[in-house]
Amino acid sequence: MASMTNLSIRFCVRLLLALVGAAALMGAAPAGAATLRLNQSMCHAVSSLGTKDTRLPELRFSCTGAPTGYQRGSLWLRTDMRALPAPRGGVALMVHHSRFDRLAVAFSYADGAVRWQQVRQGDYGSHWRTGGQVVFDAPERSAPLTAVTMRFDRLASHELVRAHLLPSDESSMQSAGMAAAVGAALTLLLVSGIYSLSLAVAVRRQYLAWQAAWAAAMLLWGTLWSQVHLAWLPFMAGTVSAQICTFLSCLAIALATASAVTALDRSGVPNGWRRATLGLGLCVGLAGIPLALMRSGDIGLWAELLGFVILADLAAVTLCLIAGWRRGSVEARDFAAAWGLPMAVLAFINLVDVEDGLWGGGSKLLILIAATWQALWLSAAATRRLAHLRIERDHARVAEAQARELARRDPLTGLPNRRGFIESVTPLLDRARSGDLPAALLLVDIDRFKSINDVYGHDAGDAVLCRIARRIARWEGPICTVARLGGEEFGLLTIGMDGIVLDRFAESIRREIAACDHSETIGDRLVTASIGVAEVRPACDFQRLYKVADDALYEAKHAGRNQVALQRHAGPGGPSPDIPDREAALLR
Repeated sequence: MASMTNLSIRFCVRLLLALVGAAALMGAAPAGAATLRLNQSMCHAVSSLGTKDTRLPELRFSCTGAPTGYQRGSLWLRTDMRALPAPRGGVALMVHHSRFDRLAVAFSYADGAVRWQQVRQGDYGSHWRTGGQVVFDAPERSAPLTAVTMRFDRLASHELVRAHLLPSDESSMQSAGMAAAVGAALTLLLVSGIYSLSLAVAVRRQYLAWQAAWAAAMLLWGTLWSQVHLAWLPFMAGTVSAQICTFLSCLAIALATASAVTALDRSGVPNGWRRATLGLGLCVGLAGIPLALMRSGDIGLWAELLGFVILADLAAVTLCLIAGWRRGSVEARDFAAAWGLPMAVLAFINLVDVEDGLWGGGSKLLILIAATWQALWLSAAATRRLAHLRIERDHARVAEAQARELARRDPLTGLPNRRGFIESVTPLLDRARSGDLPAALLLVDIDRFKSINDVYGHDAGDAVLCRIARRIARWEGPICTVARLGGEEFGLLTIGMDGIVLDRFAESIRREIAACDHSETIGDRLVTASIGVAEVRPACDFQRLYKVADDALYEAKHAGRNQVALQRHAGPGGPSPDIPDREAALLR
């Protein structure tokens, strides 16, 4: 089991390194790539929504300050290509999708030609790419490209704009790599969510259900952010998807907090700490609703405030995990390892702006990779704990079976005791009765056994019983069941044996017992046994059979011991005779 856990952990680590490596490879800026920044490589202008695209030359662009009044109008962003390194080959503009009604892109050339391309909310056409990008390829012309202008209608916030210029061939490579990384991450989140849900149902642990809900939220968020859903739902392109992503990101943090805190319900972490942490997680989840619906106002300010609440939530979860770890909670250690990377990523992106990294994937791609790590680690940890529970359950079942078997066996001789004998012969007698077969019970009683204990001691008596038990055990087989019924009395039940065969069988048992060598224990003293045999055809119930065999044993004792007495009876024709007091007490 430890080796399986180590393999799972190594697999998670290798997969994470592969995803991080892919992200780093995509993040390496290709030759000619340029990140467009407001007031650095982009100037801005604001107009009303009624302004036509053809009025581009009449706009007055400013390269300083922050644009205002554009949330109900149009924001124009212009880049002078002559001030940027000349890209190799064709040029592609890659824009991170955001909350806008329409995005129109104008490619201006030295000969005065302007070529427009546009996307609208609900219709990105063929411009969308996996990884939350909208790509516009500049038409190839003999005249050099002089400027690129973007027009955003009803943009929610200029701070949400992320744009890059890069060679067309590099754009295709980046899109393919992003699609592979995102596809792998989403697939693993899907598998982890299904697995966590199945574990929650199997072991009935609440935190696994929260974990499955978190994986589902992250899966849906990653699908909408990466725009994979546009292949089936193109009408969701743009603002609707961006708003849902905002809500899902906050919901995912709340669900992850609930999963971590509920996993610590048996760790001894103070209830006040856990309630406060759940409260912070709930605040993050609820804050996602108004933030997702915002189309105007200072969205950046509210996002910063939410970032502080998220950091407080992460700190509270960290304190709970540390407290649980110090109290020896296995769940706390597992969640600390699983949450380590996502916590670091969330804290990092709330303190450092990484949106321009990874070719526009930025913090979103980092979060998706961190979430994949968390899902894989928690699934592996839950599997390990479930395996331990199964091992403990199997051990408990084996111990229970052993205890049950010990309760049915005589501790001295190892033969079945009276209880085990009755339990095993009852179904045999039922089958013999249904098949009209004879049944015989042989009661073997050691002659004058009390005197052996009195003269040689109980240890010697026990040794004699064990030696005789080993001899009797030889007759155990498909048609004969043996047991020690108590004290110096043994029993053998046979099915299908009658007449002279049964007589010879009983006599052979008597001679074998008399031939046992007890010289090491009691010297030359001969140990014999009296045997009472009850033969009934067809087989009757055990109570009647025992009564008949006990009567036969009494005859053997009365006749002088060391002999066999046999009584043959027809099948049950009336009420069973009374059971001796010692047997009645047993059966009760």
